[in-house]
Amino acid sequence: MLIDTYGRVATDLRVSLTDRCNLRCTYCMPEEGLQWLAKPDLLTDDEIVRLIRIAVTDLGIEEVRFTGGEPLLRPGLVGIVERVAALEPRPQMSLTTNGIGLERTATALRAAGLDRVNVSLDTLRPDVFRALTRRKRHEDVLRGLEAARAAGLTPVKVNSVLMPGLNDDEAPDLLAWAIAHDYELRFIEQMPLDAQHGWKREGMITAGDILASLRTRFTLTPEGQEERGSAPAERWLVDGGPHRVGVIASVTRPFCRACDRTRLTADGQVRTCLFATEETDLRAALRSTAPDAEIARIWKQAMWGKKAGSGLDDPSFLQPERPMSAIGG
Repeated sequence: MLIDTYGRVATDLRVSLTDRCNLRCTYCMPEEGLQWLAKPDLLTDDEIVRLIRIAVTDLGIEEVRFTGGEPLLRPGLVGIVERVAALEPRPQMSLTTNGIGLERTATALRAAGLDRVNVSLDTLRPDVFRALTRRKRHEDVLRGLEAARAAGLTPVKVNSVLMPGLNDDEAPDLLAWAIAHDYELRFIEQMPLDAQHGWKREGMITAGDILASLRTRFTLTPEGQEERGSAPAERWLVDGGPHRVGVIASVTRPFCRACDRTRLTADGQVRTCLFATEETDLRAALRSTAPDAEIARIWKQAMWGKKAGSGLDDPSFLQPERPMSAIGG
């Protein structure tokens, strides 16, 4: 069991499969990209599967989320999913993606055992998409979403970040579009994870701003804490249901007290929080032929030291040096 000193138990594992991405979103990385991890530093497919097996069979992990960078860029992704699906007990598996490669991979991923996907899409306007991502791939994302739904990777969740002066007026349109296509929309407050350190708290679109905008067109009824559980998104029924919309307010409404996550970076480091400034190395243990029990011990010790909160509710919060693409969302 992965328990910390505050009594929280981690049952949700986020696994970053690569630090690379085929977009250059303004809130994530600079236009020229980043210094990617060297191939020898990345975990191999076998190492990833072994760590997930230890997490599931020895440490109580029940859900595995594959992230990046962009996880669809990982050549062995389908094989990793298939091998994790064969574990006993079998964990629930999901994938967070920008959707660009989903049209050609959705069917194979579903057949391998993937349960569902989260797709990032911040705008319905191709010109705004290009401004936000520095790439002309809007139509590819839309086709990827359709392919995911057709393959049965449901519920298909869409993650949107609103940016001042770009797409901050789109919340109602995004929700109407998501309802029409039977996607579950979740808005995410912009977080200080950009490599160029351009994030400013006073300029961000808050959960309150998002909800006020949505209420100009929709009636929102809160779902309640019992339904939410440890999920990061607060959810509302839209016009009485059955459709829902969620808001992940990491900055203005932190949910650290209910956190049940542990994170594994693409180079084999355990992170107790997305915003942690410390990591615990599992790769060295893997490559020194340490037994499973020793790796589990190191992992448990790392999680025991998890802090009470992320620090995002502190106005003096300093952005972590490691960008989102290297950590995994």
